[in-house]
Amino acid sequence: MHPLLAGRLRVVLYLLLWTGIGALLTALLVRLEPRSVPHALVFVGPLTLVYAFVCLSALWVCRSNHVGGASPWRLGALLAGAALQSATAWVVLAAGWAALLRVQAGIGPDRDGILRELGVLFVIGFVLYAQSIVSHYLVLAFEAARATERRLLESRVAAREAELRALRTQLHPHFLFNSLNSISALVGSDAEAARRMCQLLGDFLRTSLALGARPLVPLGEELALAERYLAIEQVRFGPRVAVERRSDPEAERCLVPPLLVQPLVENAVKHGVAGRLEGGTVRIRARRSGASLEILVENPFDPDTPPRAGVGLGLDNVRRRIETLEPGSADMDVSRADGVFRVTLRLPARESADAA
Repeated sequence: MHPLLAGRLRVVLYLLLWTGIGALLTALLVRLEPRSVPHALVFVGPLTLVYAFVCLSALWVCRSNHVGGASPWRLGALLAGAALQSATAWVVLAAGWAALLRVQAGIGPDRDGILRELGVLFVIGFVLYAQSIVSHYLVLAFEAARATERRLLESRVAAREAELRALRTQLHPHFLFNSLNSISALVGSDAEAARRMCQLLGDFLRTSLALGARPLVPLGEELALAERYLAIEQVRFGPRVAVERRSDPEAERCLVPPLLVQPLVENAVKHGVAGRLEGGTVRIRARRSGASLEILVENPFDPDTPPRAGVGLGLDNVRRRIETLEPGSADMDVSRADGVFRVTLRLPARESADAA
């Protein structure tokens, strides 16, 4: 379908444009061959309406003759030929309509006057069709630009989704290896703890897979997953790992990317609490302030403990994910002060009704 016929408003605007052209033609013919305006309008009106739709055929002429696809002279000759054919067909139709009006209703000038009018209509028809060709080339250029922009956007979305999938696959491997090693060590010394850890690990992995398959999840579910992870670590480290969670109900209803908090608490245990003989408390805070959601994870750490391999990978993963999902509207702040390591996430506060 022609783009101008794709919507009612476009059709109305197009017809209004040609109504103005018809009015100008009527005024021109009244000056050329003196007659009443109604008589000139009866002659010009139907012809203008017909030619309005004839000029739409310029779209297919332009599509079949791309700019740059042929030499300028050959392209110009092809387009001029199309304009000549259209103007000629219009003049032939006008001659028949003028003869019919003259014979049946006595409307219109004599034979010489009709010939003069047909000559004027031929020139005007050629110019109008040439203008239609130019307009349709502009329409095609605009459509091509929009198509290119759409393809670029689709490629960016595909790249973003591929990056997110790659980032998600990096979340659990080392944690899973550590858990399996702990289970192996516990089997000989504390079979009950090993069994409990297997159950917790199975629940954690099942829940994380379910959450990871969704684009956004309520923060309450994400925090529950983080607590399951910490329950596993409490089996490994015993009373050395303590958990303190404080979150507002309004914050827990907000939607966040899945598997966002778990890497933070994993980092808190692996690079903070686990490096202290006395252990420590992993604190999780979540609150909503207007249109902003703030998530804080902090833990004590030993400044004298040398950095362990992998320090910063989990944090970098989280930072890249929020930059990919919420470019320009989310940030992550990391600080170390007085033996406390603190990570603060700030995201747009969105609930189910908004996020769709």
